[in-house]
Amino acid sequence: MPIKPGLMAFRSGEVLSYVAGVVLTGFFVVQLAQGEVERQGGIAEFELLAQQSATSVEPSAATSAPASNPTQDFEDVGAPDTSLWNAARVADYEASLKADLPQVLGVLEVPEVGLKVPVYATNTDLVMDRGAGVIDGMSYPHEPGNIGISGHRDGYFRVLKDVKVGDRIVLQTLEGEKTFKINATTIVPIADKTLLRDTDDQTVTLVTCYPFYFVGHAPKRFIVTASLDSPNVNQN
Repeated sequence: MPIKPGLMAFRSGEVLSYVAGVVLTGFFVVQLAQGEVERQGGIAEFELLAQQSATSVEPSAATSAPASNPTQDFEDVGAPDTSLWNAARVADYEASLKADLPQVLGVLEVPEVGLKVPVYATNTDLVMDRGAGVIDGMSYPHEPGNIGISGHRDGYFRVLKDVKVGDRIVLQTLEGEKTFKINATTIVPIADKTLLRDTDDQTVTLVTCYPFYFVGHAPKRFIVTASLDSPNVNQN
């Protein structure tokens, strides 16, 4: 019995639809498999990059840690020798350890008298309870000019009573170590600011109250002046 043209067309369409469905299903399966391969590859690549990043960052962080906080070594100069200190000043020092202080700009050392003290950016009483401070308007340790540093006469700076002309002052600064040689020690009235003037050459001026052993507000100032010891040191 001959097949009617309409039925043949219907059967042909049915077969074509089936074939198309198989092809589309196969294409979908292939795409799905390829996508899964890419996804797994992406995950593996991410994990590899993460491992490489962790490996490279950890040593870098350890290496750069001191540079991220350059003042850390400046501040950590160890506990001071308080054997010559006033008892009240020792108590003030201990209290200052709990206080927030300004930036540390360097470390001042006078090896001949055993002085080693952090130098802060200001010279408030609280700062000088903890260390020494840059006098307002005078140069910072890393700057040219007259570097003025003050400290309490009954604390860190009491040992200055024993310094002599020719003794060294070593200043650790943000641009490296600088060495100065003491030129003179001078006692002046409290209002005399002559030695605090700026200088063309880089100098250090240490200031504390005087007399060193005095009850009440000391009427004078003890000043140590020093000039740069070596012409090879960077003065900028």
